[in-house]
Amino acid sequence: MSRRYYYWIIFGLPLPVLLVSLCIGPSDVITSRQVLAFLMGGFMEDAGTSDDMAGLVQAIVGDVRMPRILLTFLVGSALSISGNAMQALFRNPLVSPFVLGVSSGAAFGAALAIIVPWMPIQLAAFSFGILAAGLSYLFARTGRSISTTSLVLSGVIISSVFSSLLALIQFLVDANHLQAIVHWTMGNLHTASWSKIISAGPLICVAGGFLLIFAWRMNILAMGDEEARATGVDPEREKMLILIPAVLATSASVAVAGVIGFMGLVVPHLVRMVLGPDNRMAVPACFAFGGVFLVIVDNICRTAAPVEIPVGILTTFLGAPLFVYLLRKAGSGWDI
Repeated sequence: MSRRYYYWIIFGLPLPVLLVSLCIGPSDVITSRQVLAFLMGGFMEDAGTSDDMAGLVQAIVGDVRMPRILLTFLVGSALSISGNAMQALFRNPLVSPFVLGVSSGAAFGAALAIIVPWMPIQLAAFSFGILAAGLSYLFARTGRSISTTSLVLSGVIISSVFSSLLALIQFLVDANHLQAIVHWTMGNLHTASWSKIISAGPLICVAGGFLLIFAWRMNILAMGDEEARATGVDPEREKMLILIPAVLATSASVAVAGVIGFMGLVVPHLVRMVLGPDNRMAVPACFAFGGVFLVIVDNICRTAAPVEIPVGILTTFLGAPLFVYLLRKAGSGWDI
């Protein structure tokens, strides 16, 4: 099967997966028929839907499942396209969206907001995620140039600092606050709401649009700085044009969903193995498939056990062995 067919299969997945996900949930009060009738703008007479049931369907589907599924799709898409951009930028398939310390910074910001009542958790997580990435870039910059190696090392240092600060907060707070902090760092989507979609959705979509526009620049940067200069491209400027939307999308997703590991590492691998290294195809494919992948994982989290499993636990549990398999199959010399 040619790559073109795989491409259209990937883009054909989101709609049916989202529709099926709306019919999946721990509640057995409503049926799939009533969900589909609700989505069509009314209720079928033979569905046996009374006014009370109509209100219940509206509450379950319109206020609980739909915002959660849409937010899950956006978060999965954001982490996937950011991971794809980072891997192309650093020319390293082992790089994730959190390489600049975004996750550690956001986790510290959220923990700080949990113990400081007047500080919004979302805003604090987003702000400290951006701060961590900014500090990583600032410390790695030498004069007017910046090397990818220095940027990675700087990100490791900043991530370690914020992880230490997070550990300090966890050590000092009481049991209730500690539980809330740990729960947030596991990655959770059970608090999804329309307000979170409104706050994070536009930023994720705009960042994704910029990364799609800059996809051809990723192809050039993936060849190396010298090759990029030979084509008349300023690699330092292009790196910034890719880093900024990637960091914004990552920070926005972490702010509303917590830390979800392996999404931005595994999905770009899968997409590249199927479609090849051309980022003009990989970026939109990562957006579609990343969202679908996380929605499917979240469906399992919602229904597999009596108590909901944090989605970050399951993505790591599934992602780690899958990533090992991909590495063994693709080989350590696999090119981006």
